[in-house]
Amino acid sequence: MILTLTINPAVDRTVTVDKLVFEDRAYILGRAEAAGGRGINASQVIHAFGGKTLALLTSGGAAGKHMEQSLAGMGFPFEAVHVKSESRINLTISDKQGLTVKLNEVGAPLEPQEIGAIRDLAEAVIGKASWLLICGSIQPGVPPHFYCELIELARARGVKTLLDTDGEALLHALEAKPTVITPNQPEAERLLGRALLTRAQFLEAVDRIHAMGPESVILSLGARGAIGASPEGTFEALPPRIESLCPIGAGDALAAAFVWSKDKGKTFAESLRWAVAAGTATAALPGIHFPTLAQTRTIYRQVEVRPAR
Repeated sequence: MILTLTINPAVDRTVTVDKLVFEDRAYILGRAEAAGGRGINASQVIHAFGGKTLALLTSGGAAGKHMEQSLAGMGFPFEAVHVKSESRINLTISDKQGLTVKLNEVGAPLEPQEIGAIRDLAEAVIGKASWLLICGSIQPGVPPHFYCELIELARARGVKTLLDTDGEALLHALEAKPTVITPNQPEAERLLGRALLTRAQFLEAVDRIHAMGPESVILSLGARGAIGASPEGTFEALPPRIESLCPIGAGDALAAAFVWSKDKGKTFAESLRWAVAAGTATAALPGIHFPTLAQTRTIYRQVEVRPAR
């Protein structure tokens, strides 16, 4: 089983408009709401691909109840730690040309006993898992080293970890040497404190991040694909050109597909190919939606993977 953990999930509100421009009106074409957060999104993809997944999350207030009602219809199991504070509500606005604005709440603080309950839940179920995906931001009040504890817990149980986060949580968690991390370009720039513009800079960034502790690194580059460094070598995955309708969630799909493939015993390069295919297939869908295995396989056949050096 593949576990996902989202300690700062949200209700994702998605609004589709005819155009996004400054100083002019836009007309709403559609709206939707669903449970969201990086780990929840990853579980959606794993489930759609036929994998077995369990989503762990926090839930609070009316928004939390709404989020759990949405999760109940997604087809995979979940377990929630109920907290006092209201769960987040995030807003995504996307137009027909693929221009997207995402506005996320920071999230309300958690109490120390609530943080302990999250760790206890992870410890109770991790023995059933082959992978733990630790996904998303942490709320105020959550120690930045909390993800370190979870990575160490997983390692003690022989469970591989994928870390998909940003900022201080990412920097501290690298010390625990996760199995793989999947920063996108802005997250890598914040981690390294420099802009990344060229292919040579992307390769140097992957090397520098790899030297910081993780076993493998996948630098997600959007429409330019991804560069991954692992004990098996450094590879570049190049996607086909598509019409991108909404890139939100593409990184979550990339992480999920990589772990789904690795869990099947595939090589790093093959799993990187599946990862980029899933991210690309997600970006080709309107709103925050995730592809089927068939849709991803169509893109997979067009993804080129080659040694990066």
